[in-house]
Amino acid sequence: MHQAGSTGAARIGRAAGLSLIALALACLAAPLAAQPRGQSDKEPAQAVDPATDPSFDAALPPLANLQPPPATEPSPAPLAPAATTPAPGTAQPAAEQPAAPALTPDSALAQPLQPLATFNPNPNTANAKAPTTATTRIRYTVKVEGLDKVGLTGEFRDHSALVKDGKKAANTAQVTARAEEDVQLAERILRSEGYYDGVASYTVAPVPGEKGLYVATISATPGPRYDLGTIAITGSPPAPTRLAREALPLKTGEPIRAVKVEAGEALVALKLPEEGYPFAKLGDRDILLDSDTHTGDYTLPLTAGPKSSFGGLRTQGDKVFGLKHLEVFPRFKPGQLYDSREVDDLRQALVATSLFSTVAVEPVDTGRQAPDGTEIVDLMVTQQKGPWHSLSGSLGYGTGEGIKATGTWTDRNMFPPEGALSGTIIAGTRQQGASGSFRRSNAGQRDKTFQVSLSANRSDLDAYNANTLDLLVNWSRQSTPIWQKTWTYSYGVEIVGTNEKGAALTPTGERPRRNYLIGALPVQVEYDRSNDLLNPTKGFRLLARVSPEASLHGSVHPYVRATGQATAYFPLSDSFVLAGRALVSSIVGVSSVEEIAPSRRVYSGGGGSVRGYGYQDIGPKDAQHHPIGGLTSTEFAIEGRYRFGNFGIVPFIDAGRVGESSTPGISHLRYGAGIGARYYTNFGPLRLDIATPLNRQPGDSRIAVYISIGQAF
Repeated sequence: MHQAGSTGAARIGRAAGLSLIALALACLAAPLAAQPRGQSDKEPAQAVDPATDPSFDAALPPLANLQPPPATEPSPAPLAPAATTPAPGTAQPAAEQPAAPALTPDSALAQPLQPLATFNPNPNTANAKAPTTATTRIRYTVKVEGLDKVGLTGEFRDHSALVKDGKKAANTAQVTARAEEDVQLAERILRSEGYYDGVASYTVAPVPGEKGLYVATISATPGPRYDLGTIAITGSPPAPTRLAREALPLKTGEPIRAVKVEAGEALVALKLPEEGYPFAKLGDRDILLDSDTHTGDYTLPLTAGPKSSFGGLRTQGDKVFGLKHLEVFPRFKPGQLYDSREVDDLRQALVATSLFSTVAVEPVDTGRQAPDGTEIVDLMVTQQKGPWHSLSGSLGYGTGEGIKATGTWTDRNMFPPEGALSGTIIAGTRQQGASGSFRRSNAGQRDKTFQVSLSANRSDLDAYNANTLDLLVNWSRQSTPIWQKTWTYSYGVEIVGTNEKGAALTPTGERPRRNYLIGALPVQVEYDRSNDLLNPTKGFRLLARVSPEASLHGSVHPYVRATGQATAYFPLSDSFVLAGRALVSSIVGVSSVEEIAPSRRVYSGGGGSVRGYGYQDIGPKDAQHHPIGGLTSTEFAIEGRYRFGNFGIVPFIDAGRVGESSTPGISHLRYGAGIGARYYTNFGPLRLDIATPLNRQPGDSRIAVYISIGQAF
């Protein structure tokens, strides 16, 4: 309705305009025709006001006779004679209105406005040509001048905006912006290396004869290099000042390099808390440059704070441990000189419990003074409870072992403090079982663990078939991925009840099933100097295990099982590690394997032993090729671990033997060789090894496959 009304208003205005022209012509003649008889010809005519003159309104055509324009824009009509103006007071009938004349530059302004209903606001893009990236982008090369002679070109290119943003740009303005950023970068690098008078500039110019190719040149003038002048540490007493100066590795006459200055100040901030100053703070350094001598005098403000000694513990936050249990963790005693390394040790021990989402340990000044004059400092332990429940699992495969999946559920603090309850289920093609255990960590002493476990397992292996119930009580000190310890140990009591069927020990080939009751006192000690628990790349490990045992089968048969193992890791490059292992085990106190339950004998072969052979497959066998087991074993292994990114390739050679006497030897070794693949994750490498026996015997597989988590050793 608004559109139609607007069009009608435009049409009305045009008709009224034509009538006003006719009225004006009539008004020019009216004074002469309407002059009263007898009036003087020289009398001037009176002015007519159209607003009050009735004849003005009479001359306008009636609005009722005016017709609205057509709904659509009329098509152009041929040029026609000009329309006559209707007499005043009359209107031309709509049916007799002349066709619209053709538009000319002068007459177009007088035409009716186009109806809004027919107006299209969208531009016509049918013939528009959009610019493309290919036609607008330019290429450029980067040239660096002046930094090569001071050895800073490589560092500049590592951080250059011109280089890191690519060698293409939308236009020269973008290249110029990058060049301006690089000028500032070059000057910062020069100053960081002691060239405080260094300046840089840039040019961006087209390459003659190369369309769309430019060269961006960064030119630097290093100027003279400034050296350290006097070095002073101010603001503190002589004792902490001396410690700070000893820790600060700056010397007069050497270049002023930002990296060395900042690293030296970090050493000062680290050293003072280790020497009894927990609240030491460094101020803003000042380097006063002398442009004549090209030296800079270095001043470091130091607020050492009071020399302090350890007090007690405090705690706040979401308390997992009370103060009584927290006091188990520190390795220091009250009154001992404050040492931040001891504080870090305490914090790491708390993290290793896996019971906190966050835990912090910070010194708090008590305002009290110890007898030796030091300030007493308490440690505030801020606790934040983390998730206590966990569900974990593993899946593996080995020739001779079959597929084995393990799932474990654990509540790490079901019986506070640190009383964990866990349950494990083993499901496999040749092994099944379930176990439950209670473990108390940091049981009355830092890093000491008490554990009771009960397990029921069924094994159907080539060497034996066993249904076993095992009860173990032990105390231990073990490493964790967070807290790897140099010395670890375990000792305890084990009682085993088992029903087993081993290999045939008689010419008849019978495999009798027997019951055994075994008591043992296992002890193990390990010395670990490797750099990683799950994926070591350097160092070595030494392990000794001794278990005095007694087997009850008709009569008591006491014996001792002993094992010694050494592993070593030699990094030959950043990506290649040579690893080796040697193992010797023996059972002493018996004259024949018949006196020992099949599951307690010595075996060799498999993914963690001699690869290329099935699980427990090396050694003497019965007539049906079932492994009998022995009283001694000797094993060797060497492998090269080549890593690239998260993947690795590991060629290896293993060797081993099982003997029937209690004296170890190296005769009649069996060899296996193969290659492995590794995928490294944050919880350890996933391992796939494929091997073959080099001196295969009847019954040995040609290929053996092992899949597990962690390195072979």
